[in-house]
Amino acid sequence: MKVSVDDVPLFTLTEMQKKVIKNDIMEEIFEDDMKRRLEYILKHKYERCFERLKAEWDSKLAAKGYEMIPTNPDIYAELVFSQPEYKNRSQREKNAIN
Repeated sequence: MKVSVDDVPLFTLTEMQKKVIKNDIMEEIFEDDMKRRLEYILKHKYERCFERLKAEWDSKLAAKGYEMIPTNPDIYAELVFSQPEYKNRSQREKNAIN
């Protein structure tokens, strides 16, 4: 089983690794189960990151006078990212070094 993102190979499960996993997971659902697990991990990461973004920015947006804060996560993130003082992780790290 080869796993890739945007057509860039990330890793390959060997036949032996797949066989070990199939000791616990039925081989009939193996591929679907592996896809479901990868999707869960990425969605879970997104959800935790969004929670931290929201926790940081709710008070900042309120302090800036926003009375209506979007409940749609994508629209909320768009609002935060449009703020002139917003910095992503790389930018914050770079500023911390300088």
